[in-house]
Amino acid sequence: MSASTSKAAVYNRVPRVTAAFWLIKLMAVTMGETAADYLNLQMGLGLTATSLIMSAILAVALIWQFAQKKYVPASYWLSVLLISIVGTLITDNLVDNFHVPLLDTTIVFSIALALTFLLWFQAERTLSIHSIFTGRREAFYWLTILFTFALGTAAGDLVAEKFALGYLATGVLFGMIIISLSVGYFFLGLDAILGFWLVYILTRPLGASFGDLMSQPAQYGGLGLGTIITSAIFLAAIVVIVIFMSVRHEGEELAAIDEDDKLAKASRSQRLTVAEEEL
Repeated sequence: MSASTSKAAVYNRVPRVTAAFWLIKLMAVTMGETAADYLNLQMGLGLTATSLIMSAILAVALIWQFAQKKYVPASYWLSVLLISIVGTLITDNLVDNFHVPLLDTTIVFSIALALTFLLWFQAERTLSIHSIFTGRREAFYWLTILFTFALGTAAGDLVAEKFALGYLATGVLFGMIIISLSVGYFFLGLDAILGFWLVYILTRPLGASFGDLMSQPAQYGGLGLGTIITSAIFLAAIVVIVIFMSVRHEGEELAAIDEDDKLAKASRSQRLTVAEEEL
C-alpha cells in the first residue's frame, strides 16, 4: 500500500554550519572580547554605561533579525557580534561590579545554559539548529547564544587568569578540546547536536584568549597590538566574508516540516514548496 504525506520546505533563519560559519563565529567572538575592552577602557565609557549602550544596540539588531524569515548574513552576524560583546560585558559586570568570583560565575552560567536547553527541548522537542523557522525557536536560540558567550567568557578568564595559564596556553587548551570533539563527531559517533553546542561554547574562550593575546601589552603576556587594531583586523575580515556570503547566498538552508502536525507553526509566507511524497 502507499500513503501520501504532504511536506513543506521553509527557510531556516540561522545559517548552515560550514567552515565559513565557524570562521566568522571565531572572529566574531574574538572581536567581541577586544571591542568590549576598547569601549569600556579606551573610550572611558565605564562598564555600566558600555553595557547599557551595547544592550540597547543589540535589542535593535535583534528586532531586525527577527523580522527576517530566512537567514540574512548582515542581520544575523551583526546580532552575533553584538551579543558576543554583551555576553562579555555581562560576565565583566558580575566579576568587576558585583565581585562574583569567576568560578561562581562559570557555575551560574552553566546552570542558566542547562535550564535554557531544558526549556527549549520541553517546548519544541528538539535542540537542532536546522529547524529554526518559528519565532519561539529563534528566541530560544538567541537566549542560548547569549549564555554561551557569557559562559565562555567566564570559563576562559577563569583558566587564563585565575588558574594563571596565560592567554596562549589557554587558547591552545581550548583548541585541543575542540579538536578532540571534532574527532569524536567525525570518527567516533558523537551526537551532532551535542557536539555542535559544546564546540559553540568552547570557541568563545578560544577566540577571547587569542584576542587578548593579540591586544594586551607585552607585560601582561600579549603581543601589544592594542584593542583598536585587533578589533579592526577582525571586523574587516568579518565584513568581507559576510559581503561574499550575501552575494553568493552562502549558508541558506531549507528545513522540511510535516504538513499535518508542524506546518501550522509556520506562516503562509514561509511555505516555499509543497510536494507529495509516496511512502
